[in-house]
Amino acid sequence: MKRVAIPLVEDRLSEYFGKCSYYEIFEIDHKTIKSSKIGIPSHQDMNKIPDWVMEKAITDVIIHKMDKKIFALLADTKINLFVGIPIDTPDTIIQRYLTGSLKSDTKIIGEITQ
Repeated sequence: MKRVAIPLVEDRLSEYFGKCSYYEIFEIDHKTIKSSKIGIPSHQDMNKIPDWVMEKAITDVIIHKMDKKIFALLADTKINLFVGIPIDTPDTIIQRYLTGSLKSDTKIIGEITQ
């Protein structure tokens, strides 16, 4: 089973991971959405967000951009990161994820890792 988190602001992908209103977490089994729920970390400390993600057993995180330090913290985990995803609704994004057409943007990854 996969658990996919999408950070959202006003029902759209947040421009920056961690600067969102909430996360929608999808549980997916064999390319079928079994459930989705809202997740809100109990703290605002960005350095603790990777711990929260792991605590929630999230396997994949879909983001547009993120802080270099947080990227490094998440990159050290076994969590799959989809970076540079165009801002859109969670339904559109998760459908792209399910069909395998969701791809990271190497230009944005380069900006984050430089």
